[in-house]
Amino acid sequence: MTQRIDKALIAEENAKLAGFLKEDYEALGNQLARDDINIEDITAKAEQFQIAVPSWGTGTGGTRFARFPGEGEPRNIWEKLEDSAVINDLSQCTERVSPHFPWDKVDDFTELKQTSDSLNLKWDSINSNTFQDQPGQAHSFKYGSLSNTRAESRDLAIQHNLDCIEWGKALGSKTLTVWVGDGSNHPGQQHFQSAFERYLDSMKQIYAGLPSDWELHIEHKMFEPAFYSTIIQDWGSNILAAMELGPQAKSLVDLGHHAPNVNIEMIVSRLIQFKKLGGFHFNDSKYGDDDLDSGSLHPYQQFLIFNELVDAQYRNQEGFGPNYMLDQSHNVTDPIESLMNSAASVQRSYVAALIVDRKKLSGYQQDNDALMASNTLKKAFTTDVSPILEMARFNRGGAIDPIAVYRASGYRAQAGRERPNSGGNGSGIV
Repeated sequence: MTQRIDKALIAEENAKLAGFLKEDYEALGNQLARDDINIEDITAKAEQFQIAVPSWGTGTGGTRFARFPGEGEPRNIWEKLEDSAVINDLSQCTERVSPHFPWDKVDDFTELKQTSDSLNLKWDSINSNTFQDQPGQAHSFKYGSLSNTRAESRDLAIQHNLDCIEWGKALGSKTLTVWVGDGSNHPGQQHFQSAFERYLDSMKQIYAGLPSDWELHIEHKMFEPAFYSTIIQDWGSNILAAMELGPQAKSLVDLGHHAPNVNIEMIVSRLIQFKKLGGFHFNDSKYGDDDLDSGSLHPYQQFLIFNELVDAQYRNQEGFGPNYMLDQSHNVTDPIESLMNSAASVQRSYVAALIVDRKKLSGYQQDNDALMASNTLKKAFTTDVSPILEMARFNRGGAIDPIAVYRASGYRAQAGRERPNSGGNGSGIV
């Protein structure tokens, strides 16, 4: 097992910054106090915030043209857990890992659960994979899985999802996330309604296998690998499917899976209103489903999404309790660094949304004062809440500056020595 970050190193590096943090934290506290905001209350909520790490995100991504293996990238789920533990040791807001099967399938799930427990990690949503054929697979998913015209392929996809539920139960998860690449690439290739009916029939069989305390999260995607039509192409088809299946079925929002210029925060509001918001895959995009680091391009949009989420929390919205997860592909950066950076970015949006003056905002909305309503949001967004994030990490035993401590530890170089590059990809992604 690759050696984790030495707690003594974290303490040593924190000691260098603790004095500056104290000054910055007190200054921000005084600033927030002018608006009757208690910084300690906000910090306590920041300490409770958690966002899951995708197991596949700890490896190097790729494109349709090439993949450039990273130094010491994990070759299996055991090594993915080691990297995930390092991310959480330093960030202290990523205690959950979301696995992808069959990429992360093992012979002994009891052993896997014991390993995650020893690393102080928990399991988030289970992700099934029927968007590619596995070695020795009897029936192909080339022309779809849950909506395939051939019953044999559909049955195989259904059984895989039912297996995922059983594996998830062994790990202590309570959510199954289903995304399929089903669709068509040519006009006339597929009968839209019949394909959707086959998908719903398959999903009903999976839904029937859910334990009573589980949720089924449906993920939509506009395109790729189906470029002409996709079975679950947007939030409309997503929520229709979720409503057809039942109360345990909800919609999952991936920030990269929307048409250009779509108002994602309003979609989030609609899903909350109808108790169908299951969770998020946080990332960022410039052109499409780019899977870039969260908040790297559109931090204000990310903040506006959290404004809706915190508003629902503020109003004690019935049925509200979404899962938060990162879903990114790291082609040119160290995945551990990007995941830590992204977790902090999402946490920043959450904290900024917490300091929105909701009473003033509501008043401006009632008075149709568009300028002041907008300025109320902008005031919270432009407030530098870094001292709160740093103090939250410090209070929980994490690093004030996670990336600096990670680089000082030499963890990546050590992983490179212990995980020689085989030219393959243990993350599962291509």
